Amino acid sequence: MTFETPLLQELARTIEPPSEQWRQKALAHLDTLTKPLGSLGRLEGLVAQVLAIRRQEIALPVKKAVFVFAADHGITAEGVSAYPREVTHQMVLNFLHHGAAVNVLAALHNVELCVADIGVDADFEDIPGLLHHKVRRGTRNMLHEAAMTPQETEEAISIGVQLASDAASAGVAMIAIGEMGIGNTTSASAITCALTNAPPEEATGHGTGISTNGHLHKVSVVCAILEKHFVGKTKCSPLNILASVGGLEIAAMVGMILGAARARLIIVIDGFISTAAAALAVSLAPSVAGYLIAGHQSQEPGHRLLLDRLQLTPVLSLNMRLGEGTGAVLAMPLIESAIALYTRMATFASAGVSGAS
Repeated sequence: MTFETPLLQELARTIEPPSEQWRQKALAHLDTLTKPLGSLGRLEGLVAQVLAIRRQEIALPVKKAVFVFAADHGITAEGVSAYPREVTHQMVLNFLHHGAAVNVLAALHNVELCVADIGVDADFEDIPGLLHHKVRRGTRNMLHEAAMTPQETEEAISIGVQLASDAASAGVAMIAIGEMGIGNTTSASAITCALTNAPPEEATGHGTGISTNGHLHKVSVVCAILEKHFVGKTKCSPLNILASVGGLEIAAMVGMILGAARARLIIVIDGFISTAAAALAVSLAPSVAGYLIAGHQSQEPGHRLLLDRLQLTPVLSLNMRLGEGTGAVLAMPLIESAIALYTRMATFASAGVSGAS
């Protein structure tokens, strides 16, 4: 199975890297502020990246949104999760009733929460507050066949691209990328192995908290998935990897990351699954890399492998493994703090303070 899409070809052609001129301008201004050179550490690099992305001066408040993409996975039939498949549906309802961790954090930090059904195996009818974009009711069991057809993969990616465009049109400048889907750490592990050539035992974690025996079983399932789709075959394209083992929500996240980079949005990725989507997006369009900020590093071992591949240093490291975009939302106030320092601190000249000799 090999395929390309006109949409992705256009995105790869039109996404420009962040502006190095704006980055240097930001770094020069930081050196004029009333502080020792470089004393704000990584905050300086973050705000320089923000200005390079936006290509303009930026002030607070920054309009922010977190997108939680939800879908089910056929691989749950193989017992790879501690939770039943129905939890995806139930958690979407929990998001809509403001009861999840991401709801609490998004409300606290003034981040708009957007929940999108890309492939939940349930009928939400016309329930308000949900973005209704179901491609199909869950992926197929990737242990036995490709998780998605090329057409389904393209449709899910297109949804993400459009949602990014809509967010940019609404004035959003910073987005967090989150997800909900029982079984999706198995997809992320397979994606990680396919992209990095890491062995399954190094890329596969405990996900939702499976036992030691459950983890061994999960590793064996990932091994079998790789054998089914990739071993002994010529190098697979990112789209082939995504269609073979990805989730519908992962495909939509790939699309949102690509669309957000084209719109020059600040993209804060979350944990393992979100970063798997980011790695695929960068493989499709390398210029996307400069738009990414890693919100945190999760407990999933594959997450570290992907962060290393993307050369990203996480803003936070809190041993989280929840998903939902929670780690990305938590990082947003730190990014805003960097912006506040950049825009509101006095310079040596304006404050009448002597600079270093």
